[in-house]
Amino acid sequence: IARGCLSPARLALAVPAPVHAAANRKVAVIGAGMAGLACARRLAAASVETIVLEARDRIGGRIHTDRRWPGVTVDLGASWIHGVAGNPVTALARDAGARRAATSYEASSAYGLDGATIDIDADVARMERLIDEAREEAADLDEDVSLKEAIEAHPRYARLDARGRSLLAHVVNAQYELEYAGDWSELSAWSLDEDSGFAGADVLFPDGYDAVPLFLARGLDIRLGAVVTTVSIDGRGVTVRLAGGGVVTADHVVVTVPLGVLKEGIAFEPALPDRHRDAIDGLGFGVIEKTCLRFDKPFWPADVDWIEFISARRGEWAEWLSPTRATGAPLLVGFNGGAYGRSLASLDDAAIVDAALEALRAAFGRKVPAPQGSIVTRWAADPFSRGAYSFNAVGSDGAMRRALAEPVEGRLFFAGEATSAEYFATTHGAYLSGIAAADAVLDA
Repeated sequence: IARGCLSPARLALAVPAPVHAAANRKVAVIGAGMAGLACARRLAAASVETIVLEARDRIGGRIHTDRRWPGVTVDLGASWIHGVAGNPVTALARDAGARRAATSYEASSAYGLDGATIDIDADVARMERLIDEAREEAADLDEDVSLKEAIEAHPRYARLDARGRSLLAHVVNAQYELEYAGDWSELSAWSLDEDSGFAGADVLFPDGYDAVPLFLARGLDIRLGAVVTTVSIDGRGVTVRLAGGGVVTADHVVVTVPLGVLKEGIAFEPALPDRHRDAIDGLGFGVIEKTCLRFDKPFWPADVDWIEFISARRGEWAEWLSPTRATGAPLLVGFNGGAYGRSLASLDDAAIVDAALEALRAAFGRKVPAPQGSIVTRWAADPFSRGAYSFNAVGSDGAMRRALAEPVEGRLFFAGEATSAEYFATTHGAYLSGIAAADAVLDA
């Protein structure tokens, strides 16, 4: 899977082997994303025979680096280390020799429909207070409600004029829908942001985030194109059945596929316990799609990382990343999530690019040129992800994530960002969950 292997000493330095008796056991790890690779590498460091089964023809999962444009690298999935201080992915990136470049939400500029830059800081602060007050009032209710219901029940919401509602929609989209990948009608008013984070800057990878999973994969036994259909467990071990008739047997199995795949992609025999099924059904799995546009040269300010667009239509093309300042690449990346992100699935790529250009021309004028190239992501249509990442839907919380991470009969284990109550929806959450699952296997 990767050329060259780490020496035992280097492997031990990168992932300290836990003090356990490995015994003669065999473990099947389903999924070669961050969680699966972290788990497999931890097990391999403890001398456990480990096989990684990956449905795609590549590793990385929701880390996917595209290099179709000479000299320009685009990460279509995960892009940042969010908070570098103490973040385990920071150490991995350093060990992998991956270049990093910081971006800042402070380096931003906002545009209205008339193409003029606008100062929205005071308005954003006002809307943030409204949202906080609405959620505080919702916290006193007997049952959880959506963020949308909580906000619309606040007395000040009814008094907002058209401009105020447009700004509120922008703040909800930028700070909640695009942050957590759920529509405001789905996000829990109680628990949507009960996650934690690391301090420090957010950094992206000028040469591609895939350097990290490639580093983790060194020396591992990874079987690509292995589409798992069924996982069966009994007192003797596990049987993993593959599309096409293949079978893998092992003593334990660690399932690290995205929550979207757990919802409808893999069968379990016997059926999972109620606590696992309730977690899979109750947690949300959201959509974030990117539209990446490559230009000959920037027509936007070179000193900004983020371009905010106050659209006339809620949730459309509100946030654009410009990696130009950090990496030099003449790119703009538009983000769409929530209900509008899902609606893009009905459009072809050309129509989505046209819609993106219409928004950019509203912000920067009709002289915005056609891009030299474009990439439109389709994570929601990917059968091996079915979306972006998990979120706390109405009625769900961290207890469901902890329940999902519990072993089943000492044979079946789960990992992935959806099992992390503290760091869900992040690559570091996925990585840490893989380490935790490996240690649970070793303790079994």
